Amino acid sequence: MTAGAPRPAHRRAAAEAAQRAFIVFGGGGELPWLRPLRRGFRHCFAALEDAGGWTVLDPLSGRLVVARLDGLPPGFDLPGFYRRAGLAVLGPFRPGGPRRSLLPPFAPFSCVSLCRAVLGAGAPFAMTPFGLFRALARRGDDRKIFLTPGAPPA
Repeated sequence: MTAGAPRPAHRRAAAEAAQRAFIVFGGGGELPWLRPLRRGFRHCFAALEDAGGWTVLDPLSGRLVVARLDGLPPGFDLPGFYRRAGLAVLGPFRPGGPRRSLLPPFAPFSCVSLCRAVLGAGAPFAMTPFGLFRALARRGDDRKIFLTPGAPPA
């Protein structure tokens, strides 16, 4: 970038990146307060694919991990890797635009809120990972607004 040239806005840069998002569900019962949630759906995170590779957004307890997976070969099937590891994976989705609202969100920051933020304004309402999984899985024809053109349905 040359000196004085304006930086692209984050929203415009994300739109130009042609990202695909996959939402990954799993989790045992590592933390006591997660045990009431359905086994296998106690946590979720997002894996984003763009032309340069994969980025994983994983909200852990008290910390957000953003990891660019640079060591993977081009064309690596990360969703398939997660499926073979026993995790449930939905996608690909196209990350949506921002949600417009007069009031700030009142829900606490959680793995579900992060995944909903990645999906954007059209993301279904959910409070638990299993609720998000069900809402995304049953979208049917409505889910086409999230799907990348030409991508197979989840």
